[in-house]
Amino acid sequence: MIPITKPFLNEHEADVMRRVIFSGWITQGPEVAAFEREFAEYVDAPFACAVSSCTTALHLALLAAGVGPGHEVITVSHSFIATANSIRYCGATPVFVDVESDTFNIDPDLIEAAISPLTRAILCVHQMGMPCDVTRIAQIAERHSIPLVEDAACAIGSEILWNGRWERIGRPRGDAACFSFHPRKILSTGEGGMITTKHQDWDTRFRLLRQHGMSVPDTVRHASNNVIFESYTELGFNYRMTDLQAAIGREQLKRLPELVIRRRVMATMYRVFLAGIPDLGLPAEPDWARSNWQSYCVRLPQGCDQREIMQALLDREIAARRGIMCVHREPAYENQPWRAAGPLDRSERAQDECILLPLYHQLEHRERQFIAAQLRAAITADCIV
Repeated sequence: MIPITKPFLNEHEADVMRRVIFSGWITQGPEVAAFEREFAEYVDAPFACAVSSCTTALHLALLAAGVGPGHEVITVSHSFIATANSIRYCGATPVFVDVESDTFNIDPDLIEAAISPLTRAILCVHQMGMPCDVTRIAQIAERHSIPLVEDAACAIGSEILWNGRWERIGRPRGDAACFSFHPRKILSTGEGGMITTKHQDWDTRFRLLRQHGMSVPDTVRHASNNVIFESYTELGFNYRMTDLQAAIGREQLKRLPELVIRRRVMATMYRVFLAGIPDLGLPAEPDWARSNWQSYCVRLPQGCDQREIMQALLDREIAARRGIMCVHREPAYENQPWRAAGPLDRSERAQDECILLPLYHQLEHRERQFIAAQLRAAITADCIV
């Protein structure tokens, strides 16, 4: 069976887990602090704060931006449900903007029309690792004095051409960027997330809220020669990362450049193998972006039945996934407040017409050829031309 993805872990991660286990400190501690420093250095961000997931990272970033009940946040429906959920956690309303057909990212041309007096933040998504046009989005946010948060869950290792030089996603072009370390991501700690920001006061607030609003962290209390009583000044959360996770993250971060290079090569070969399939839409990489190719998404030719194609691949022991979900179509949002700033036709077509093909570090050359051949056969057999 060829899975849709597979985390790349080896003896290095196993060794550091043993070291942490026998250190006597396995919750948030020195490994987390080291991971934060190394991650900030990798993306060239002033501050990085580790948390339990990208969902919790988005929640904290929006809270730091001042998002609360009665506010609106401009984002996309075409994203994993956590993007919109993080807005709802703040008591705010998602305002959905349609995506571009080629990059599957928010269409910057539609953002300003979505701004209202209630708009408190813009939450853009680097979908499937493909950078969105954050240059234009940041200009819009600055022009309207609206905080900008990047959902970079999939985008660790991706790059953008910024003021004439290539820079990694994570150096915040707005106010904060949020990452995921879920097993489907290139850098994985099992679960976990990271928030980078250029604001020291935001970083301080992240650290307070992630640990129940505790005024003095337990690491400080345990290291002190004096008795310290902490206090809890406001409602916080248990959004901490463990040292076990952070130790894995540090090892993963060391080889991240190698992982990204290999995935870019594999994406190039996919394009070669798939180029001969008539009317198959291949993903587009703008000349100002370098994707980490966390996922490889293709648009099926007209007349193809998405489910039938996926089933045909599964019958040949190849896992695939449908196009990225549209939150506004989910039952969980039937009775939740949200609004669309215009039609979401392109978002819906992307969900209905696209599939994600397997892509992971261990995927072999012959397997990619096999996947392309079986996709061609499935399209030939099942699509109405």
